[in-house]
Amino acid sequence: METLRALPIKFLMTLVFGIIAFSLLGGNAWSWIFLVALVGTAANYVIGDLVVLPGFGNTIASVGDGITGALVAYIFSLVVQGFSAGFFSLFVFFILITAGEYFFHGYLLREKEVAP
Repeated sequence: METLRALPIKFLMTLVFGIIAFSLLGGNAWSWIFLVALVGTAANYVIGDLVVLPGFGNTIASVGDGITGALVAYIFSLVVQGFSAGFFSLFVFFILITAGEYFFHGYLLREKEVAP
């Protein structure tokens, strides 16, 4: 049950970082950033929180989540004509996600009722 409360926090964190990286720095519409944050949150939860974090630890999982988030945004920029993500925006997003996930993973590891 606690996991259902942790996921919205993870999504809001990713959304805020996406707004900083792709709206303030990149001028993209919030609707596309919302979708990037939604897909990025899902991918980071499944890959980073459930698979990588328990097996490899917080630092590797955090960097992996940053890479996954930036990769999701990059793929969106290739597929969606109305969304663009330059190198600088992707790098800022990577850094923000990596730092945010480091602290988020600490919370996950402390709370016994939250997966992983």
